[in-house]
Amino acid sequence: MTRFKTIDDLDVAGKRVLVRADLNVPMKDGAVTDTTRIDRTVPTLAELTERGARVIVVSHLGRPKGKVVPEMSLAPVAAALGAAMGDRTVPFAGDCVGPEAEKVVSAMADGDIVMLENLRFHPEEEANDAVFAGRLAALADLYVSDAFSCSHRAHASTEAVARLVPSAAGRLMQAELEALEGALEKPEHPVAAVIGGAKISTKMDVLGNLAGKVDMMIIGGAMANTFLHAQGIDVGASLCERDMAQAARDILAAASAANCEIVLPEDAVVAREFKEGADSEAVPVGAVPADAMILDVGPASAASLSARLETCRTLLWNGPLGAFEISPFDAGTNVVARAAARLTGEGRLLSVAGGGDTVAALARAGVGEGFSYVSTAGGAFLEWLEGKVLPGVAVLRR
Repeated sequence: MTRFKTIDDLDVAGKRVLVRADLNVPMKDGAVTDTTRIDRTVPTLAELTERGARVIVVSHLGRPKGKVVPEMSLAPVAAALGAAMGDRTVPFAGDCVGPEAEKVVSAMADGDIVMLENLRFHPEEEANDAVFAGRLAALADLYVSDAFSCSHRAHASTEAVARLVPSAAGRLMQAELEALEGALEKPEHPVAAVIGGAKISTKMDVLGNLAGKVDMMIIGGAMANTFLHAQGIDVGASLCERDMAQAARDILAAASAANCEIVLPEDAVVAREFKEGADSEAVPVGAVPADAMILDVGPASAASLSARLETCRTLLWNGPLGAFEISPFDAGTNVVARAAARLTGEGRLLSVAGGGDTVAALARAGVGEGFSYVSTAGGAFLEWLEGKVLPGVAVLRR
């Protein structure tokens, strides 16, 4: 982490610290229904307040498209944040800039925390407008980013403001960057990547980037069907992007040139209908019935993949191996995820996972806490896997 400034580098006592968090939490009937994102940023906020900072929390909520949408107010989130921080009061400003924000901030004492209204009520936020960033910066002496999940977007609160006041990564951002750096930029080899999901077309850049960086790429989900089809294997009625066959062959060739082994399923669980408890059977991938769909990797594949992980030191995981949402098509993902978690627990594997479906799949397998690091960032995690520069990270470099 020497390449990034952290809050260890800041003298925050008595300073106004603008913290960009990602509190874009699920809401129902005006109440927060899942506090995961709030809970994950509490360590940063608690440390700053304990060190005597005057903490000003900013975030977005939903997609109000530059207009005030009352249903997307952060006021309920301020209340939930206060509860998460030990039932403390978190004063709320009805705007993130201007007189209302200035009034709330000016009333702060050392160790206080306040929250400002939804940044995206202003169109200038997503436009990365310099003047708007200046208005945010004027509220603070220092800037801390704790929103890796928003760092792939160059917005006023994620990029421009960091150029105007001394800035650093918060503890959540720091943990994310350290995990990602350890898994791909400076990993211990052999490195394996599990890449699953529905469509190869959405992960071409990921596959292309990883082919040159990892030793083994395990491809699952419906994406694997496209690779099987590209090799002349009949996948029956399975979801398959047949028009991406040449792209799949190009990935196979690129991986071969980089000495990266591509691992595809050797058997599959197939069914005639996609529903809970549907009649299913395991067949070799070369014997998929014409009227059946591949909905999971088979038991032989799951066992083989688990055994392969025994030889690895680092694992990246993005995407499930099958239609994990319903039983019995979650079995393959569950088996391999549990094997990865066991190896992680034994200190034999650094495991980093990310992406919405991945987080849900690992939770369903009961190993959400069993990986070295699980990122809740969706788009930012994917763009990092693609090898792209994330504006909100680049601006924090020393």
